[in-house]
Amino acid sequence: MKIGEVAHRLGVAVHVLRHWDDVGVVVPDRTPSGRRDYSEEHLHRLRVLRACQGVGMSLSEIRQVLHRGEPERTGVIERQLHRIRTQRARLEDAERFLVHVLNCEHDLLTRCDACTRYAASVPLQEDEQVTPSTTS
Repeated sequence: MKIGEVAHRLGVAVHVLRHWDDVGVVVPDRTPSGRRDYSEEHLHRLRVLRACQGVGMSLSEIRQVLHRGEPERTGVIERQLHRIRTQRARLEDAERFLVHVLNCEHDLLTRCDACTRYAASVPLQEDEQVTPSTTS
């Protein structure tokens, strides 16, 4: 398949496919004249690439996942699973907090133990952290 057809089928721009080839994630065959030639296997790999992007993986991580023989493949997958599970737990905590807030009877959320407990569990960004010298 020509690059334009593959781009159309995947819903990406041609330059994206060229970039993925250039960085070695999915490298198509070449015709005798040097044009990229994608097979059904390449298309399948590109769909897996898109699925991996959808779960937040970088191109370097995806390259390792796509190549079964990569020594760090299992580690990459396990780290991504850990990130997803951590994110899921945070989202579940946030959902419980918001459901509680809907029904919270305190006039100020700061007077509610459940609300302040959740707020205290949310980490501050480094530049937002209060240092002892700024609290006085």
